[in-house]
Amino acid sequence: MSERSTTLTKKDVARRVAEIMDEPIYKSEPWVKAVIMALGDLMMEADPELRIELRDFGVFEVKKTKAKPKARNPKTNETVFIPSRRKTHFKPSKRLKEVLQTPLQRLDYEIPDGSADEHMKLADLEQLAYEGV
Repeated sequence: MSERSTTLTKKDVARRVAEIMDEPIYKSEPWVKAVIMALGDLMMEADPELRIELRDFGVFEVKKTKAKPKARNPKTNETVFIPSRRKTHFKPSKRLKEVLQTPLQRLDYEIPDGSADEHMKLADLEQLAYEGV
């Protein structure tokens, strides 16, 4: 069974901002909270779609979805109608995407059991990543 991933909170983000800005955490906390609240408010106020672009980080979007007239409740197998609505989407920046797509083997992280790349050589993995496969 895999371990639970680390969960960071607003306080952790405020602590990192405080370190970067060389300020005490009590000064960075209100700013971090305000930015997160502002992003959330902007997304909730979307009329009906919105795009928030943060350079070198990524893009938050609120998008419309189509209605699903023949969705199925997996518990009861009953056919249900799901009306059109809005959903959120995040697309990471090129820089962030490149870092996250680095093969785990190269970073000396444990490869998950049953993973297709479990027995591949690092050079093969990097070639596949380069080709965008």
